[in-house]
Amino acid sequence: MAKLPKPLGVVPLGDLAAYVEFSRTLDLEINSVAQRLAAAIVARGAPGVRDVVPALGGVALHFDPAFDGDAAKTAAELVEQCMKKLPDADDLGREIEVPVCYDPEFALDLDEVSSKTKIPPQEIVKRHAGGDEYRVLMVGFSPGHPYIGGLDPKLSVPRRATPRAQVPAGSVAIANLQTVVYPYEIPGGWNVIGRTPLVAFDASRGAPSLFAPGDRVRFHAIDRREYDLRKESA
Repeated sequence: MAKLPKPLGVVPLGDLAAYVEFSRTLDLEINSVAQRLAAAIVARGAPGVRDVVPALGGVALHFDPAFDGDAAKTAAELVEQCMKKLPDADDLGREIEVPVCYDPEFALDLDEVSSKTKIPPQEIVKRHAGGDEYRVLMVGFSPGHPYIGGLDPKLSVPRRATPRAQVPAGSVAIANLQTVVYPYEIPGGWNVIGRTPLVAFDASRGAPSLFAPGDRVRFHAIDRREYDLRKESA
């Protein structure tokens, strides 16, 4: 069994929250530990804990407004206790199928990615849609916005030099070794290669976000006709 990491420190986030940090860079093993730790803290049901949010390299704990203790100290104690018994990574998350239309109208940066990687657009689509190691590393930046690891290294390209002021909802984009799905129209600098008809975030749903940390994601290609049909019924 691999040795579990020790926290680098605890960062107070105001009076009612604290972030327990394990790494300042993306480490997939530590990311998995953060997700398992968050699940263990939630399962513990500690009084006063309102929300537990796993990030790329740590876990944030948010406390109820009535909480009158030391948030940072309490967070550190809970982490120490819960690190002793973490759930298995395979027990976390769900399988999510994400249809993607790579039509030129939606694939705003596909030709540019092709130019940078020297891979034909059709092969980029095949590699992106054919990946079977995608996993949601965290949800952040904006509500429902998933950072998904597991992108084929041959598709790794930097973010755009000039971000777009608005990226259409449902846009599927890539940068470095990750892919994302824009939950609604927001600014962004990732390379857009397609669009999904799925609604990634809806505040009126019981679970507003389609994605959660630990989810296993599979992308598959659809044509424009299927996209339009699914969009109409979404």
